[in-house]
Amino acid sequence: MGYTNICTGVNNNDMATVNQRLAESLRVMKEYQEKNDNSVIHGKNALGTTHTNRLLDSGYLQPIIKGWYMPSLPGNEGDTTVWYTSYWHFICSYGNYRFGKDWSLSAEQSLAFYSGNYVVPKQVVIRAKKASNNIIQLKYGDSLLDITATLPHQPVKEKQFGLNVYSIAEALLFCSPQYFITNRIEAQTCLESLRDASEIISIASNQGNSTRAARIVGALNFIGKDDLADEIMRMMTRLGYDLRPENPFDEDNFTPLGTAQRSPYSIRIKLMWEDMRQHILEITPPPTVDKDMEQVLANMDANYVKDSYHSLSIEGYRVTDELIEKVRSGNWDPETAKQDSDSRNALAARGYYQAFQSVRSSVNSVLKGKGKAGDIVADQLQNWHFELFEPCVQAAIIQAGDLVGYRKYQVYIRGSKHTPLNPDAIIDAMQTYYTMLRQEDNPLVRAILGHFFFVYIHPYMDGNGRTARFILNSMLVTSGYPWTIIPLEKREEYMSTLEAASIDGDIVAFTKFIYFLIKKG
Repeated sequence: MGYTNICTGVNNNDMATVNQRLAESLRVMKEYQEKNDNSVIHGKNALGTTHTNRLLDSGYLQPIIKGWYMPSLPGNEGDTTVWYTSYWHFICSYGNYRFGKDWSLSAEQSLAFYSGNYVVPKQVVIRAKKASNNIIQLKYGDSLLDITATLPHQPVKEKQFGLNVYSIAEALLFCSPQYFITNRIEAQTCLESLRDASEIISIASNQGNSTRAARIVGALNFIGKDDLADEIMRMMTRLGYDLRPENPFDEDNFTPLGTAQRSPYSIRIKLMWEDMRQHILEITPPPTVDKDMEQVLANMDANYVKDSYHSLSIEGYRVTDELIEKVRSGNWDPETAKQDSDSRNALAARGYYQAFQSVRSSVNSVLKGKGKAGDIVADQLQNWHFELFEPCVQAAIIQAGDLVGYRKYQVYIRGSKHTPLNPDAIIDAMQTYYTMLRQEDNPLVRAILGHFFFVYIHPYMDGNGRTARFILNSMLVTSGYPWTIIPLEKREEYMSTLEAASIDGDIVAFTKFIYFLIKKG
């Protein structure tokens, strides 16, 4: 027989029924998502009106626009991460619903994808012959504009979300000339990725686009891909076109790439690194510090407690000086202290201690001349990351195999518009990252960009922020700078400067933020 809770006034049998009904609605949504391979739900009939309303009322669905919904979790109302996770799924579903197969994103947005840039734009443009030239207001100030326009000659299905886009060759031909200046890294990345000129020649000659072809020839010549430029010139001339190449790039704001790269992601990271390092060099003075091995290690030891408190707190862990000291003194044992093995905070604190000791050992090796600062990240990164989560392995929360290699799933950063690279891009991106660290001769550039690009790539499912701060400090202390703590009270500024660098390519604010902390320390 049931009873009534005197606080809520709800009979326990009724509560069980409510929970069962919600569980059934969640099951229906799960089956829908598995069947449709899409996180966005259109129309109440998709799940049924009752299930849809129940999920909306309980916080498991959020509205996007009228009749369109995205999965969520109760309490996540107002969290932009939910929206950015669903954004491109929504654009794809909306385009297919409104226009069938006859739509495409713009040439400029297509180039952004080809260059590895999936940042959500303030306004996305959908081209369609039957568009109504309307602006639709979306979440958090974003909008969608559908315009009546011709479609690409041969639309391509973008791999990650199934969006209709231009081919890379046609997008380069039909993007705005201004794009080569305002989005130089994306444009150069795509040009560097070209392996063949035949599609550009075919489209330009069939449609009489000699001016556009001449712009591509000028751009290819400028970046040093003379063979492709010459091939376009020869064939277009043979077909009766008089091309007068013009370079669309800003010659005063350009980074030569040099050797060939593995993928568009590698190209993009190299271009961004070279561009950003110039800004860092303009802001920071040449290093004038001396390395004293004993002093460096003593400084690390002296800062451990404070560093672990702030670094863990930035990630949302609740730690105390007492917990940190307990971990450091060795009084943590998941076998005998059940309350610790069940504690997320204690596991994180123990992992941080083990990782800190691993970083200290790596720094010591460099100071003894057993390696270069730029090499230790590639050589020791996996060890540092493993130590962060080894206590979770001991506590049987995760398997050791889960810590081997990089992430295998897409991740999103809470509150950020930046979407980390897709899993297939990580290996090439990380190899380029290691190469840039090894080649970089300025310790402040190594430290600042070492941190930034690590979180930009986000190679692991968890622990990226803590690992990035280890990278920052290992690059600093091996060059004689003090171990630098990013305080919890500056978390908002820290995250906003990283966001500016990730979204706008503006490393200046993050550089000033880090350099101020270095000088203060």
